[in-house]
Amino acid sequence: MLRRRATKGLTKFHCNFPIEISSFPSQKNQLYLLHPCRAIRLLTCSSRAPVLRSFANCGGFSFLFAPSHVTRLPPASGSLYRLGHRRRRMGGVFGALFGGGHRRPGGRAPPAARHRGLVQQPSAAAYDGGRRRAVISKKYSYIPDTFTSLDQVAAALRQQGLESSNLILGIDFTKSNEWTGKQSFGGQSLHRLGDTPNPYEQAISIIGKTLAPFDEDNLIPCFGFGDATTHDYNVFSFHHDNSPCHGFEEVLACYRKIVPHLRLSGPTSFAPIVEAAVDIVDRSGGQYHVLVIVADGQVTRSVDTGDSDLSPQEKRTVDSIVMASSYPLSIILVGVGDGPWEDMQKFDDKLPARDFDNFQFVNFTSIMARSTTAQQKESAFALAALMEVPIQYKATVELGILGRSTGNAKRVTPAPPPLPPAQRQPSLRRGSSNVNAGSARPAEPRDDQVCPICLTNAKDLAFGCGHMCCRECGESLTRCPICRQPIRSKLRLYSG
Repeated sequence: MLRRRATKGLTKFHCNFPIEISSFPSQKNQLYLLHPCRAIRLLTCSSRAPVLRSFANCGGFSFLFAPSHVTRLPPASGSLYRLGHRRRRMGGVFGALFGGGHRRPGGRAPPAARHRGLVQQPSAAAYDGGRRRAVISKKYSYIPDTFTSLDQVAAALRQQGLESSNLILGIDFTKSNEWTGKQSFGGQSLHRLGDTPNPYEQAISIIGKTLAPFDEDNLIPCFGFGDATTHDYNVFSFHHDNSPCHGFEEVLACYRKIVPHLRLSGPTSFAPIVEAAVDIVDRSGGQYHVLVIVADGQVTRSVDTGDSDLSPQEKRTVDSIVMASSYPLSIILVGVGDGPWEDMQKFDDKLPARDFDNFQFVNFTSIMARSTTAQQKESAFALAALMEVPIQYKATVELGILGRSTGNAKRVTPAPPPLPPAQRQPSLRRGSSNVNAGSARPAEPRDDQVCPICLTNAKDLAFGCGHMCCRECGESLTRCPICRQPIRSKLRLYSG
């Protein structure tokens, strides 16, 4: 915005940033033009040739001259300002700035104008844009929980202009789900299907009740990760054609159809589901999305990884979350099961600088364990999940990433959902083989013989509590990873 201020009989026009002039022109019709480049030029126009001098630490265009009548040049002229009279002289000034126009006697342009013209300097928009983005990123590097009711969150969403968004759902199918329900789900697998809903079914139902009203079209892309077909490098879609689910009723129906036919595996990494969500956002033209990940615990971490170090799965997860902050995407991690959730909080603290704070953790188990009514629990969950969304959406607007498609997102092709045995491919049926004769593969350990920590080696170390793991993972353990009891004795097992 252009502002005007009188200074010692002169008129100073400047925009965006104040400019300090160390000396004033002694003659009328002189013009000081400051350009925000690495080497700012101070131009003085007299009746003869313009003279260029260095002038630093200026953030915007500024014009200081005696006459007070100013008009804007058309966009083709660079959107500069010029005097209302003596336009030929001022035109010569601007011509000298951009490589032509006013000449010295003898026909040669001044060396400064010829070799150091402002037209060769970086643009003011690029300079100010980069600095503005850095300021905004610092402003939204940490988003505190400031709301105390769901009504306040809804009002803040409306105030920011976010009436609806788009939901993406990711479900954790890693093997740790078999033992992280010892306290919260009676020692059963968190994915166990029965007469009563399991924690994942509860979470999906409550997410549908509380967050679905904020979904624009009720079409929810749903993915699973961490099973024996995807491990830590891909996701599978809930539909064979990779189509979204129509409402959370269909999400639950697909979940119940898929669970009996999959094998829990690992290791745990959130990178595949985050990358799949970023791909959806980029393909949508930069529409605002909310990714909800329902998982039973932290990212896989090896026992020999130092406290200040990251495991390969943690590093890839961190990199994906940082990358996602360049897109209009909020990530909500909903924790089900026993935890431990302290490790998840430490992981959140390890996230480096991002364009904005795009990650929120919600302890679903803790909220559902409160001594309140079901409606109060659902409201508390919705509040915790949506707490940071209004500010996150505002950050995407101010950063200029909303409604923008970069075309640089990794293209993700989800695998099909696990099939029941009757629908498997013929090559997987008995009597067929996809390996060459004479190159038989060694038998892999059965699921009940695989180490529950690395999910690779066979169990060959038993604890006093009766649980087992492989010797490599169990050497430095002090507590059983399954029952959490202190390990008082270890017994090495040998197979004949």
